[in-house]
Amino acid sequence: MDGDMTYFTMLKYTYSSLLLICCVVFLMVLISQENTYLSKEVHPALAYVCLWLAVFWLSMIEGSQASLGGLPPVDRDLYKDSHPLTYRTASLCHKGDNLNRYLMGRQFLVLLVVFVVNMSGSPIGPADVFGWTVGFQNAFLGSGFAMILITTNIGQLFSQVNASHCMIDYINTYFGVFTAYVAMAVEFSGILHASYLVQMSVAMLAGKPVYSKEDPRTLPQMLFFWFRCLISTAFLGFSFAVTVKAILDGKTTMWGKGKFPEWATLVLFFAVLMTVGILEAMQIAFFAVAKLPREEQGKDMISKLTSKLLFRRDGKNLPGFMVGRQLATVICFFVLARISTLNVVDTNKNVFGVPDLIQSFLNTGLHVAVIITISGSISWQYLASAFPFVFVSNPLTYILLQFCMFIDFTGICTVARVIAVIQRKINKYQYDEVYVGTPEERLSGGMAPEESIHIEVGHLGGASFPSGTHKPGAHDVTLGEYDTIHLQVVPKI
Repeated sequence: MDGDMTYFTMLKYTYSSLLLICCVVFLMVLISQENTYLSKEVHPALAYVCLWLAVFWLSMIEGSQASLGGLPPVDRDLYKDSHPLTYRTASLCHKGDNLNRYLMGRQFLVLLVVFVVNMSGSPIGPADVFGWTVGFQNAFLGSGFAMILITTNIGQLFSQVNASHCMIDYINTYFGVFTAYVAMAVEFSGILHASYLVQMSVAMLAGKPVYSKEDPRTLPQMLFFWFRCLISTAFLGFSFAVTVKAILDGKTTMWGKGKFPEWATLVLFFAVLMTVGILEAMQIAFFAVAKLPREEQGKDMISKLTSKLLFRRDGKNLPGFMVGRQLATVICFFVLARISTLNVVDTNKNVFGVPDLIQSFLNTGLHVAVIITISGSISWQYLASAFPFVFVSNPLTYILLQFCMFIDFTGICTVARVIAVIQRKINKYQYDEVYVGTPEERLSGGMAPEESIHIEVGHLGGASFPSGTHKPGAHDVTLGEYDTIHLQVVPKI
């Protein structure tokens, strides 16, 4: 059995690596033929630059999330001198409620990058790469499969692998500092502040307060906060109206134009948006029940089946779910981008007759990124933080869990581990224990007790509490466990 598993693992590494290489080659040829939006409208060189810069930035966005989400329990003074840039970034994002602000801004940046990749590499006509069959090329390029694999493996998973174990080294760059400031700036702009209205509503439904590490807002701060909430809500409503109108008028980049009914496209849009939301909620809900006793992880048949599958093999299925969930989420993102990105070139047909400048902005798809971030991601995470068992006992959750586990079983993303090893060797990353020791070593050295990571209502990630200020409960996850459950998508390599 062990030998069979070894051969099967080697097979997965081999075919996953070859598949990714083929996808990269196919996509580069497609761009050179000026068969994508940016390569046709501007120049293939711009499409190449935008595509790889977007994927490269995505890797830092994802890696930063893993690092900043796992470092709060570690005393920053331990790496202040050896990693000054990590210290600078952590000092910004771990102050007050800044970690939740960063996570909110970071979520929008992920969608922004996906839309840039879609504009750079999505085919606008029949693909003709190497003269291969139409069906084969549609499977790789027309469906967006090549972009999805490139985005997931090169832009997300490999960085999460390294950053989940080498948190201190990974963000010790000016690029990491830049990414953190941009994410914070996105949140500060107020474009996503409608999410806070959802946060408050969910907390009221749950009958629990939203925990905060900051003092109550002053009157000017309160006015500025509510002003941004108002603007964000208005923009979200406008974005939905534009998207629905454009879909019904056939003014998007939806494939098969003229063959796929507009009403069906609209139904598909909301169905995929809901699927993204459930995928986002699943990880929060699963983390919330991960540390509960087995008998408390499920009361009804569906929740029992979900928990049994998820925590089988001493919890090893949970990292597998995270890998599959990542790819499934990216698939949904690209489908939503294809469905909803506007394709209006005739100024006489602007949506709602808006000025050309506004129409040019809408054509970028940024308004759809706002919709997905707020309505398809953050809102669902808030709901799951307050009502985890609603999602654990949902039949659709169980179906999606099975799908995510199947994706991981296929090994289609195992190449990410190969890329992670290459990056770690080149950048000479070290495990965090090399710099700050293990939690046990820090305690034995007389350092302050570790903080715990606690699933809190109204928070996108765990809220950290110094020892003594919060009584650990069934939902608490220590740093090592948080690393394994929330951040570690594959075993150490």
